[in-house]
Amino acid sequence: MWGVFPGYELFVADLNGKIVKKLTSMPGYDAEATVNYKTNRLIYTSMESGDLDLWSMKPDGSGKKQLTTKRGYDGGAVFSRDGKKIVWRANHPTTPEGMARYDALLKENLTAPMKMELWVSDADGGNAKQITKNNCANFAPTFTPDGKKIVFSSNQHKCDGRDFELYMVNLDGSGQEQITNFGGFSSFPEFSPDGRKLVFSSSWKTTSRFEFNVFVGEWVD
Repeated sequence: MWGVFPGYELFVADLNGKIVKKLTSMPGYDAEATVNYKTNRLIYTSMESGDLDLWSMKPDGSGKKQLTTKRGYDGGAVFSRDGKKIVWRANHPTTPEGMARYDALLKENLTAPMKMELWVSDADGGNAKQITKNNCANFAPTFTPDGKKIVFSSNQHKCDGRDFELYMVNLDGSGQEQITNFGGFSSFPEFSPDGRKLVFSSSWKTTSRFEFNVFVGEWVD
């Protein structure tokens, strides 16, 4: 389970960690924020609508806009480098039983992360498309530097397990390719500013249960 704590709010701090401004103040969870500096927009997950939806705003807290409305969890969103697209993880129950469980957990400020699919849309939430359909845990997506593909973490090779590898897929869901085959847990990929390196966290070659290290590799596409 993941806690969606109602006391979470978003803040802006300077590079020394000093709080400059509080950006959210509505009751309920506000978290999982990322920023696109080209468009000067911030995207985050909020309970402001009564559900876990994606919202965007300016870094000063103005211009708030709801981007998703489908019932269920939407979170972990990031922009493409040009700010024209977003990708995120989602769990939208499709059965009455699944929705009842989702609602019951949400009342306890919880959500279940083991069945998450990836979605891509325009930056305003339009033209949303589901790009994974494996009924497993797909998360931590990031766009390749050219914005044409998504690198993400998934346990689709062992759907109910806790081992995750990195995969890459086109924006329409085609052409999936496995990137790592380390065993254990590999996730949270991100590209260097020049697009030549990929950094990620992994339990590869660790010697204790809760050890994770950061790895950097040259990116060749």
